[in-house]
Amino acid sequence: MIFYSIIKRELKIAWQKKAELLNPLWFFLLVITLFPLVIGPEPQLLARIGPGVVWVAALLSALLAFERLFADDFRDGSLEQLMLLAYPLPLSMLAKVAAHWLLTALPLLLLSPIAALLLSMDAVVWWALVLTLLLGTPTLSAIGAIGVALTVALRKGGVLLSLLVVPLIIPVLIFSASVLDAALLNLNYSGQLAILGAIMALTVSLSPFAIAAALRISLD
Repeated sequence: MIFYSIIKRELKIAWQKKAELLNPLWFFLLVITLFPLVIGPEPQLLARIGPGVVWVAALLSALLAFERLFADDFRDGSLEQLMLLAYPLPLSMLAKVAAHWLLTALPLLLLSPIAALLLSMDAVVWWALVLTLLLGTPTLSAIGAIGVALTVALRKGGVLLSLLVVPLIIPVLIFSASVLDAALLNLNYSGQLAILGAIMALTVSLSPFAIAAALRISLD
């Protein structure tokens, strides 16, 4: 099936360019490691602000990885060929977003225990953080792909990409912070998780069509 072939191709290309794949992860770990050194080693303070630090680091590391989402395909002409396939373009874009999530967000989830250890988070808060990342990062990948599609033809679209993506991801950050605050106070946060899940479902469902339309506008 073409959908899975596109995902396999993206994973294979990323594996051949390990430096580009690892740079966002190194950035994430660098922020998480340096933050306790700047703030201080007080466990209660780190546990209070640690989840927010993880989310900000995840957002910034994702912004580093966004530019390569369509850039290589645009330069070698394969993006135009992808648009000319008989296969629906929105499904192709959904496959690329899924591959981007596997390459950028899934490693962050795997690194979250290290972040929890460095930032003195207990198991309850760490689990809430994992749930927010699991529900929030697909939204981040989908919205980021729309921004990349709009700026793919620009030589230096990094700043514009940040201006497009960051305001749109703020609702996810707000509800994720609400979940983490509730976890710190041992309160129920299922309602906030439901809202994050609804945002994810809506974004992942509609973003492939927006990405396809943005690519057609950018490449015309």
